Amino acid sequence: MQYEICCFAEEDLLKQCDLSEIGSHGVVSEILTGKRELDIRQVRALSERFGVSAASFV
Repeated sequence: MQYEICCFAEEDLLKQCDLSEIGSHGVVSEILTGKRELDIRQVRALSERFGVSAASFV
């Protein structure tokens, strides 16, 4: 899951601070390092942000 987020973020030249719709800098860091799972709200936000199916993050 974190791989998919990283790929989409790299394509758009985004940094962790640019993903504030899924949480604080600390939360984003934990998600990207695999210490925390995405919740449904975060999945929906990422789906809308990147214009892909929510299934891409599940």
